Amino acid sequence: MIKKNLGMHKEQRVGIFVDVQNIYYSAKNLYKSKANFNEIMKIAVGNRKLIRALAYTIKTEEMKEKTFFDALEKIGFEVKAKDLQIFVGGMKKGDWDVGIATDAIELSAKLDVVVLVSGDGDFVPLVEHLQKVNGCRVEVITFGKSCSAKLIESADNFYDLDEQYKRFLR
Repeated sequence: MIKKNLGMHKEQRVGIFVDVQNIYYSAKNLYKSKANFNEIMKIAVGNRKLIRALAYTIKTEEMKEKTFFDALEKIGFEVKAKDLQIFVGGMKKGDWDVGIATDAIELSAKLDVVVLVSGDGDFVPLVEHLQKVNGCRVEVITFGKSCSAKLIESADNFYDLDEQYKRFLR
């Protein structure tokens, strides 16, 4: 079920929460390209009032950290970065799920709309909490081919980047 542009009003206060790794690797794996976070920001805000835009990322060699982080900040994102964890045996882990959820819940009192830029189905409980407990609209923006169907279903609005993928790639 794809929902689009339902209930956008210019007086809405918007907060954007970007799971950078999720979008970065979706663009890379689906299109062998890099995501255009500037264009993603534009559709996330629309003609509404941007309150905060946060980009959560893991420091890796693959993303040229300094230039990549600078580019995100230049667009208007606050960048939150943490190191990749490497465990004994070589297993690697790095995600911001709890950090994104915590920040979204904390900031939701000042927002009408939470825009989650991720396709990770682990965010379904967050979406439901923000809607039921905090009364926020929750919009999801991501590449639909790599998005959890349950996340799409739970969102008030879903924007599928695949539909105009060339616009959202660099």
